[in-house]
Amino acid sequence: MAVQGASSCPQHGSVRLTTRARVRRFWRRALVTALSVAAVPALAGPAAAMPTHPVHRTPEGGFEELYVPSSMGPIKVQVQWARHGGNAALYLLDGLRARNDFNAWTFETDALKQFAEDNVTLVMPVGGQSSFYTDWRAPSSTNGQKLTYRWETFLTEELPAFLEGYGVSRTNNAVAGLSMGGSAALALAAYHRDQFKHASSFSGYLNISAPGMREAIRIAMLDAGRFNVDSMAWPWSPQWLRMDPFVFAPQLRNLPLFISASWGVLGPHDNPDSATGMFNTVNAVALESLSMVNTMSFMGRMEQLGIDAHYNLPVQGTHSWGYWQDQLAEARPDILAALGA
Repeated sequence: MAVQGASSCPQHGSVRLTTRARVRRFWRRALVTALSVAAVPALAGPAAAMPTHPVHRTPEGGFEELYVPSSMGPIKVQVQWARHGGNAALYLLDGLRARNDFNAWTFETDALKQFAEDNVTLVMPVGGQSSFYTDWRAPSSTNGQKLTYRWETFLTEELPAFLEGYGVSRTNNAVAGLSMGGSAALALAAYHRDQFKHASSFSGYLNISAPGMREAIRIAMLDAGRFNVDSMAWPWSPQWLRMDPFVFAPQLRNLPLFISASWGVLGPHDNPDSATGMFNTVNAVALESLSMVNTMSFMGRMEQLGIDAHYNLPVQGTHSWGYWQDQLAEARPDILAALGA
């Protein structure tokens, strides 16, 4: 019995040791699992720290076309990214005959080259013919338009929110435009001071409530896409007056501005070599002269209010792209200074 007892004790002891070993193995595995789970956030850390905005398909300083969701449907926007990855942006607005395939700043001027080495993104929306880049009261009733223009909403809400995903600031922007886009640039900056730090108007119509101006705009809009000015805003309604730089001039106080127009005298960019070219040049002279009359009236209003602006009023120049390219080059130092770019 003693031998049995002696032999059974080791057997019993062997069973107890095996159970302890299993327990130790269980806790070792549990510890390894816990450490693995704890390590997951650390391993995920670099991915979580990566920028949440989309990666540019082009390098810094490169050119890209984006399709931006909006209440008007997808809007094509041409972009030249800041040369050194900065967050500043310059919005370049087109004229009355804005096309649906390209923003004319990209092919009528050397704007891309002018800012190629600058740390500012060029933002060039495509489309908006005869829109004045504002929110219309209704679709145009004279050309079968199905949608209501909502360009101010797009340029100040939808587009900035989209570009913010690419690292473009919503508050460090400038805006510039010619003709229709010139008065629109001032309006956007006046009503959205949190977004725009500088505005430039090249040959803009800056007193659209002056006698005869509404009917002149009516004729121009019918010629450019058969758009109805009354669908944009009723005559001298609050919506119409809100668009008029002469009226909203007080809201431009302390905003850096570049305002240009010419006297309609033929210059180096006017070389008509056909009957069509001569007709277009005559129109360009008349349109620029009208812009200058508007600009002089606007200047008087601004001086009366004691509001400063940078004016550039050369004698030579017509309502045409060569001169707007030159004016953009003149405005460029002011724009970069305002944006700190």
